[in-house]
Amino acid sequence: MEPVVSIIMGSISDLPVMEKAAKFLDSMEVPFEMNALSAHRTPAEVERFARSAQGRGIKVIIAGAGMAAALPGVIAAMTPVPVIGVPISSSLDGRDALLSIVQMPPGIAVATVGIDGGMNAGILAVQILALTDMELNRRFEGYRSNLVEKIVKVNAELREVKYKFKTN
Repeated sequence: MEPVVSIIMGSISDLPVMEKAAKFLDSMEVPFEMNALSAHRTPAEVERFARSAQGRGIKVIIAGAGMAAALPGVIAAMTPVPVIGVPISSSLDGRDALLSIVQMPPGIAVATVGIDGGMNAGILAVQILALTDMELNRRFEGYRSNLVEKIVKVNAELREVKYKFKTN
């Protein structure tokens, strides 16, 4: 089994956020790899990873980082593979990381999810892959249908909640 998604985090402290992407990819049966790389502490390794990603069959990269959050942009600058940035809340409630990731210069794009949005990064990666993988598309549609069913169930439960002035 060869990975098609690479999950990269700036440090192991980012794992609680990034494992949400891993769990979603796992549930969708998408092969992935996980590594810690730092744009500031291991720049040569980041470059080696980014330049080799496409040749290794990686189709989407999910890169999470906090504070200066250079990792997603640095990776995007060195590969044609789509990069999804995940701002990690570590200082300034993650706003510094969000701005660092979302404010890329023209020509170097990084798709960006919300602060600590590991789950949405995994979902976005699956949506990208499902464009050309009909079996994955079927599994993803099942996931989406389940979301609808959950809301329908919640609304049925809410109908049973009684208040003096509640009208439904």
